[in-house]
Amino acid sequence: MTAYLILHGWQNHRPEDHWQHWLADRLTELGHRVTYPQLPDPDDPELEVWLAELGGHLAGLDAGTERVVVAHSLSAVLWLHAAARGMPELGAVDRVLLVAPPSGRVLERHPEVARFALRSLEFTLPGPTRLVAGDDDPYCPEGARTVYGDPLALPADILPGAAHLDLDAGYGPWPAVLGWCLDPTAPLLARPV
Repeated sequence: MTAYLILHGWQNHRPEDHWQHWLADRLTELGHRVTYPQLPDPDDPELEVWLAELGGHLAGLDAGTERVVVAHSLSAVLWLHAAARGMPELGAVDRVLLVAPPSGRVLERHPEVARFALRSLEFTLPGPTRLVAGDDDPYCPEGARTVYGDPLALPADILPGAAHLDLDAGYGPWPAVLGWCLDPTAPLLARPV
């Protein structure tokens, strides 16, 4: 059994059709422990509140099992803030998937999430981390590999035409992310058309 923590992004109220909801259901059906919380005030989030929530959820992951975090959009940036601050709870995680993190330039244009923009990427991630993003993500027009992958030396899967890897891009069921959850060597591919 593996313990999974799945974290949503800005304005996400965990719709049942979203790939994260689908993933949580599939992993639960396979007998894994899955935590997929609704973070406070997703339309107008507070960085410090979300960091505290992250710490609490990480502390609640089962010890003695593999612990995996899958963070989409604003929560991917949340994870990076936690790493930049050296949050000790991050050390308990075995691997992380950052999905479609928005760029700081985009975050700064929206007052509700401007404080989430990272000022520096001069920190070391605490464990194995992988990045997956669309090559045409409107929330990261500079490109996720350029903004996050190269500066943090992250292995990056850049998916053609995947946009923000959300419902608007057609990401309900996404078999490749389930495959990665079960086997970290599995390729992260775009959803079947």
